[in-house]
This record gives sequence, C-alpha cells and structure tokens, in this order.
Amino acid sequence: MSFLDLSGRTSVVTGGSRGIGAAAAMELARAGSAIAIFDLDGDEASHAAAAIERETGRKARGYAVDVRKSVLLAGMCDAVAQDFGGIDHLVNNAGVQFVAPVADFPDDKWEFVTSINLDGVFYATKAVWPHMVARKRGRIVNIASVHGLVASPYKPAYVAAKHGVIGLTRASALEGAELGITVNAVCPGAVMTDLIRGQAAQLVQSYGGKLTEDEALARAFLEAMPTKTFIDPQEVGQLCAYLCTDAARSITGTPIAIDGGWSAH
Repeated sequence: MSFLDLSGRTSVVTGGSRGIGAAAAMELARAGSAIAIFDLDGDEASHAAAAIERETGRKARGYAVDVRKSVLLAGMCDAVAQDFGGIDHLVNNAGVQFVAPVADFPDDKWEFVTSINLDGVFYATKAVWPHMVARKRGRIVNIASVHGLVASPYKPAYVAAKHGVIGLTRASALEGAELGITVNAVCPGAVMTDLIRGQAAQLVQSYGGKLTEDEALARAFLEAMPTKTFIDPQEVGQLCAYLCTDAARSITGTPIAIDGGWSAH
C-alpha cells in the first residue's frame, strides 16, 4: 500500500453532508477509504453518501446522528464498525455558529454552540477510540478554525469552543501516541461554502446596496486574510485526507492553519 493510499480503511465524517465535511468525505473516498457520514439529517447524509459512491465507486453510507448524544454516537460507531468491519479515521467536522456581543449572548445559544462544537468532538472521539485501539492504528482530524488560534468579537461561544478543540486535540494526541492513534486539528480561515455564499445578497443590502455580491463577501470575510482569497473546501478536504495517511504518522497534537495568513499577524 502506498503511503497516500487509504484503500481498505473506513472513515467517519461528522457533519459530512455539506461544506468542509462533504469535501473531506469526498477526498478520503478518492484516496480509497470507505465513508460513513454522520449528520443530524439522515436523508441528507444518505444523499451525500450516494454522491460519493457515484463519484468514486467507494462504499459509503449515511447515518442520522446528533453529536450531542454520547450514547447515540457510541451506538452508531459500533454500527459503522459492524457495517464496514472497523473504523480507521474520524473527521470531527460538525459545527454551528451564533453571533452576539458577550453581554447579550443568550445562555441557550452558548450551550447550543459549545455542545456541538466542543462536546460533540469529545463524544465522537470517545466513541471511535476503542475501535482504533482494536486496529492498532487511528487518525482523528478535528476541524477547529482559525478561531481556535485567534479571536474575533461577537463570537464568544465559537471562539471558546474552538480553542477547547485544540486543547482536546493535544490531550488526545498524548494518550494516542503509543497506540498508533494520531490526533490533529485543522484550522481553516474563510472557506467558501454554501453557508457563506448564501449570505451574499443580505450583505449587499447591509453595505448600502452599492457593492457586488463578491465585493460584499470579500469585505465581510476576507479583511483578516492577507491572501484576500477564499479557501476552497476541497483544499481543507485534501489536508484532512493527507493527515489520515501513513505519510502523516508522525504528525500529532498539532493545530494546522489553512487560513491564508490570518493567524500570522
């Protein structure tokens, strides 16, 4: 097997129906891995899995999973291991955002954001761990954010959770080191997903209606990025796939920025 070949392996991707998660799932499949997509919407997970099978010919299946439910996650990981023969990789991608000043940030939104963005990463890591120990090899890639490295105003829950993900990444990596399990965090800057693209029209109006949609998106999301260029989800997916290969076996406990220079200043 080539260092870059993931044939015979199985990857679980949370929030894998769209955006970065879908890109990571597709790139893992292109490298040879079978794919299990976890998503709150089971139909969307199944549709995304079907698209992967059509594109790559790799086995893929969707599962309806709420990452906030530890017992459910554990049961679904057991089901994946039974369906595919084991679990080799986990990409913790499921995430949400809510924006408000600290003084006005609703308590329920704090719990909503942190329960998915941090607790869900822990629960999924815990659920796949025994399966990776059984394989004597594992790769966990946590999608953190540039906001796991630096902060922005009005995003206290998101920034706190993503900083927590990097701490969890480092702690998990230390425990996995002698077990053949690596754990890393990918920290993207502004990635052009459907979620961002869908905000264009509203942003144009917010800026007075004189900008194009591309100009409005750039103003809203690219100010902090020296490259002034949106990141393609495929770039992040390819980095995730690489971190799951044997070529990356000595990379662990590391937050890796893919942010156009955002965290460099």
